[in-house]
Amino acid sequence: MKQIMLTGFAVAVVAGYAYAHHSFAQYYFEDRSVTVEGELVRFDYQNPHAWVYFDAKDEQGITQQYSAEWANPNRLGRDNISKDTLKAGDRIVVSGSPGRKPEEYKMHLKRIHRPADGWVWPASRNGR
Repeated sequence: MKQIMLTGFAVAVVAGYAYAHHSFAQYYFEDRSVTVEGELVRFDYQNPHAWVYFDAKDEQGITQQYSAEWANPNRLGRDNISKDTLKAGDRIVVSGSPGRKPEEYKMHLKRIHRPADGWVWPASRNGR
C-alpha cells in the first residue's frame, strides 16, 4: 500500500510540474500566429525562458511594449544565442502565438528576425 501511495504521489508531482512548465496553450493561442515589427528594449536571457521586450505600434498606431516568451537558455545556447546576441535598439521582426489577454501584448516567440544583418532564429535548414 505504501509503495502505491508513493508511486501515486510521484506521478502527481511530475504531472503537475510538466503541466505547469509546458502549459503554453494556457497563456497563448498556439493555433494562431502574429508578426510584429519593432525596436528591442530589453533581452532577458534567463531561466526558465528568455524574454524579448520590444516597442511596436498596435493596431491603432499607438506604441506599446510587447513581450515575447522564448526558449530556455540551454536550447538557445545550442543555437549559438547568448545574452549578447540581441541589443537594445535592434530593429526586430517577431512572429509567434498571441497571448490570450490582448491587453498584455504578449506572445510565444516562434521566429525572430533582425533585418539589419539578416540574422534569423530558428535558422533555416540550409544554415541561414
